[in-house]
Amino acid sequence: MEIQCLLLSLSGIFTLSVLADNPCKVREDLTADCSHLKLSTIPSNLPNNIKILDLSHNQLKQLPAANLTKYDQLVRLDVGFNTVHRFEPELCIYLPFLKVLNLQHNELVKISEKYFASCLQLTELYLNANGISSVNGNPFEKLENLLVLDMSHNKLTSTTLGNKQQLMNLEELYFSSNQVSVLSKEAFGFLGNTTLQKLDLSSNPLKEIQAGCFQAIRNFSILVMQKTQLNPHLTEQICSELAHTGINTLLLNEVHLLRITNTTFRGLADTDLKVLDISGNSLSEIDNNSFVFLQKLESLNLENNDISVLRSRAFNGLSEVQLLNLKKFFSPKGIKIDDQSFQWLKKLKNLNMEDNKMIPITEYTFIGLESLRNLSLSEATLKQQTITNKTFSSLSGSPLIHLNLSKTGVARLEHGAFSCLKHLQVLDLGLNQIDQEFFGHEFEGLANIETIYLSYNKRLTLTSNSFNFVPGLRKLNLRKTALTFLDPNPSPFTALQNLSVLDLGNNNIANIQEDVFKGLFNLKILNFQHNNLARLWKHANPGGPVLFLRGLNNLEILNLLSNGFDEMPPTAFKGLSNLRVLKLGENNVNILPAALFHDQTSLKVLDLHKNLVTTVEMEIFQNVFNSLEVLEMGGNPFDCTCESIAWFANWLNTTNASVPLVQSEYICNTPSRYHGISVANFDVSPCKEVAPFQFFAFTFTFTSTFIMLVLVIHFQGWRIQYYWTVSVNRVLGFKEIDPLHEHFEYDAYIIHAKQDNSWVEENLIPLEKDTACKLKFCYEERDFEAGISNLTAIVNSIKQSRKIIFVITLDFLNDPWCRRFKIHHAFQQAIEQSRDSIVLIFLEDIPDYRLNHTIHLRRGMFKSRCILDFPAQSERVNAFNQKLKIALGSTNLIK
Repeated sequence: MEIQCLLLSLSGIFTLSVLADNPCKVREDLTADCSHLKLSTIPSNLPNNIKILDLSHNQLKQLPAANLTKYDQLVRLDVGFNTVHRFEPELCIYLPFLKVLNLQHNELVKISEKYFASCLQLTELYLNANGISSVNGNPFEKLENLLVLDMSHNKLTSTTLGNKQQLMNLEELYFSSNQVSVLSKEAFGFLGNTTLQKLDLSSNPLKEIQAGCFQAIRNFSILVMQKTQLNPHLTEQICSELAHTGINTLLLNEVHLLRITNTTFRGLADTDLKVLDISGNSLSEIDNNSFVFLQKLESLNLENNDISVLRSRAFNGLSEVQLLNLKKFFSPKGIKIDDQSFQWLKKLKNLNMEDNKMIPITEYTFIGLESLRNLSLSEATLKQQTITNKTFSSLSGSPLIHLNLSKTGVARLEHGAFSCLKHLQVLDLGLNQIDQEFFGHEFEGLANIETIYLSYNKRLTLTSNSFNFVPGLRKLNLRKTALTFLDPNPSPFTALQNLSVLDLGNNNIANIQEDVFKGLFNLKILNFQHNNLARLWKHANPGGPVLFLRGLNNLEILNLLSNGFDEMPPTAFKGLSNLRVLKLGENNVNILPAALFHDQTSLKVLDLHKNLVTTVEMEIFQNVFNSLEVLEMGGNPFDCTCESIAWFANWLNTTNASVPLVQSEYICNTPSRYHGISVANFDVSPCKEVAPFQFFAFTFTFTSTFIMLVLVIHFQGWRIQYYWTVSVNRVLGFKEIDPLHEHFEYDAYIIHAKQDNSWVEENLIPLEKDTACKLKFCYEERDFEAGISNLTAIVNSIKQSRKIIFVITLDFLNDPWCRRFKIHHAFQQAIEQSRDSIVLIFLEDIPDYRLNHTIHLRRGMFKSRCILDFPAQSERVNAFNQKLKIALGSTNLIK
């Protein structure tokens, strides 16, 4: 019998094994993450071949080198954010391949010369935030391969880290947030032969800068001095000391540089400085010709200052600058910009003037910006709330392609407002206060425009000619603009033959014409969510449903979320064969027409969440589910019956598509038996017998006699079966002839969870009093001998029992004693003695897959007469008892 083979295979599954718990996370890239675990010792049970070990954010007080010997393949060791106060020099001997060592935020107050003497392979060393106050000798002398050294956030008063030249390959040195007050001539003498590129001296209380302090490292290219308390004199000194160096980038942000004069940067005249950051300095004044010495500068950051007057020659000399950041540059108290102040910036490509208040723009403001491509005035309120044809006339000679006017307080666009910007490709007018009708001339002259962003304005009204002057437009955003159509025929979008993206969301649109999108052959994305389109698709709508999507054959993404739809025309999406994303969530859809998705063979994402869908039928969804990658259908009141949901439940459990929140959002609403249960857990096994029943149900309609017979069998068949078996068993007896002739002390041993004691005592034990069958059960609570261990008693009792009863409930499946020992031993004995001796009694409706997952059983492994369901109706208990007696009397012989 097949059950014997199955039981043999199950015997190995129940072998108990104990695995040591390891709190660390070991990833496939050989990284062991032991951070944030409150460890006080180094774990010893990690794989020997790990390459990265993260011990940061723990409670390590020591770092014993001997404890790391087994991890001799380590390339990176992170011990940051502990309380290590001593470093063992042997560590690098035991870790010969170590390249990155992070010791930040510990308590290594002193650095010994021996610490890193063996760390010859180190390329990065982080000693920041250790409270180091001094460095004696030359602790880094042997680190010839070191590229990065971080000594920031300590208590060092000098940048000198040794009296010998060392660190020949060092590229980055971080010395920020120490207590360096003097940059002496010998400050970096120990780096005389290095290839240093970046030096960070931020947040140091510098008071004195001696001549020649940077000469030992004169080839370095990046100097960071941010948040250092510099006065104009010290700033000028630093620039002088940088003369004849390789400086390329200088960061002087937040150094309290209140004024820039024409001598501030004089020392940089002979350098190749390309990047200068002087943001966050509360600058109130920039003198004319202040930047004349920075002839090679390409990027200038002046963000977050307090300039009230921009003089006409302030940017004189910046002929090579390509990026200028003037965000929050002007004083909020008042702004004056001299005409032609930007004329010196011949190569400027990107100008950021965001977040300034009441900017005065005249027809001469931007004259001379011959290379400007991007201008952002976002959140920079303009003095003039109306854009006229003169507002940006000073940019007529610029190749401007991107203009950002979002959040600038614009209220109106006059005719030809952007007519001088013939190269413009992107115009952002979103989040403003525009309230007007568009007749088309507002966008006149924008011959190369591709994107217009008008979303989140006050109120827009479109006419038939609104976009006649921008036929090349590809993206049009009109979300949340209280949009209305003055002339619905012809459509305002008729001229936009190249349009690929159209956003009309959040406008409460309730009425549109069927040909509103006629001619938009290239449209690929249509956002139409949060409107009020429900009436348009109702069959009761005068003239029938409005099929406004007709002709959009290249549409790929369609968003119709939250439109109040409660009906779907069968041809709503006809012809949309290229559709990849369809969002219909948060509507009131209940019944979907069978042909609704017939053309959607390429759909990848379908969103139907929070509708009123109760049935997911194969005829409607099979075509679209074949190609689906993501399904969002949660929050619907599913009817969990075989007819409504069986196919869908099976699909959920076999599909490779992503179904977010499948266990929590896909919940059965009806019938009450399955209410609150996940659709994915719906048991489809009984549904296999539905087809024959439907066939008989169909034939019963033709003969009343047959109908009556089926009704009697359906409602009273259990009584007939009960009386029949009683009659037969009284004549023939309950027990089959068993050729094994074995002697057993008990007829059955009962295996059950502790929580089911009362059920066993009320329903099984009373059967022993039945004189007709003379049953005797082995019941643990009653029959186990005192003084014998439970394990021994269970083993002996199972051997002395002819049958073994499993009382199956959810508590039984979750009982570790039943799952790990009792069931295992019962199967083992059945295998060894070739006995078919197991009887299953189900007190609850447990799906077959759950049974298999927890105790590795399936109903198909047993004879049908050995699988019993305890009835909920009290009148059927006698029939159940009769079936149990037959099961207990059946032969143990495996046929």
